Amino acid sequence: MPIVPDAGGDQDDRDQGAADFGGPLFRDEQEPDIRPQEPAAPQTANAAKKSAGRDLRAAIGVGVGLGAVILASLFIYKPVFLGVIVVAVVVGLWELTSRLAEKKAIRAPLVPLAVGGAAMVVAGFVNGAEGAWVAMAFTALAVLVWRMTEPPEDYLRDVTAGIFAAFYVPFLATFVALMLAADDGAWRVLTFLVLTVVSDTGAYAVGWRFGKNKLAPRISPGKTREGLLGAVAFAMVAGALCTHFLIDGGVWWQGLLLGLAVAVSATLGDLGESMIKRDLGIKDMGALLPGHGGIMDRLDSLLPTAPVVWLLLVVFVGST
Repeated sequence: MPIVPDAGGDQDDRDQGAADFGGPLFRDEQEPDIRPQEPAAPQTANAAKKSAGRDLRAAIGVGVGLGAVILASLFIYKPVFLGVIVVAVVVGLWELTSRLAEKKAIRAPLVPLAVGGAAMVVAGFVNGAEGAWVAMAFTALAVLVWRMTEPPEDYLRDVTAGIFAAFYVPFLATFVALMLAADDGAWRVLTFLVLTVVSDTGAYAVGWRFGKNKLAPRISPGKTREGLLGAVAFAMVAGALCTHFLIDGGVWWQGLLLGLAVAVSATLGDLGESMIKRDLGIKDMGALLPGHGGIMDRLDSLLPTAPVVWLLLVVFVGST
């Protein structure tokens, strides 16, 4: 899965010296660090090269490298890109279940989630939506049975968290595989990625310059209503262009609706993961990607956007 910015992110304080850059290489909004803080140390030259605690050089390098691998796999051989989705799903599940265990003592079983998540993605690509639903059902059943091997205390809590994780990460990611399975699947997936990136970049650019009214201050203080309008405007223009030039049978007005839907779903996805991280009391889901956080910190706007784009493209141009 690609490295893209968080949807609807804007600067919490536009007068800060070092801005958090938006676009596909940077996190455009940094979650406030609510962990216990050590006494502040004098700023060094290396710290001055970082933006909001993130190394911009590392962010650029990681973003460019992963972006190149993802695009190459997408257009060279579809099964390779399918493998990229599976890897992202498994790593995302590992991050999510690890944080749940560390911060809430919730033991969502990783093994059936990882196996079932990979099966969901492959089943969706091979057998369509029906295959994905069947794999989801068996994954939920496997979570229920696997957890029975441990003491019964907190059983309901743990399996509920496990089923939530199965839906939130692999099931939503399966819609990328459903898009990929179409004859023009690579272009559908590219449209999905481009619109999410453009939406997030538009949110950052407009919010950083004009943002004054907070969108959801208790969830994500950096997001503004002006940023959301920027996301909508940028995504609608990009949607019209992508639908007209990249999607077989697509017309520009369909792209306008597609862009509007992407801007809304990507923003809600970002806010949703912010809620999870605030509940867990963490800044990032992981530290696997230098300058970006974890895989889940990159998937927050993509996951809920995937079913939206898949459905609208099916309605507009069909599923094949």
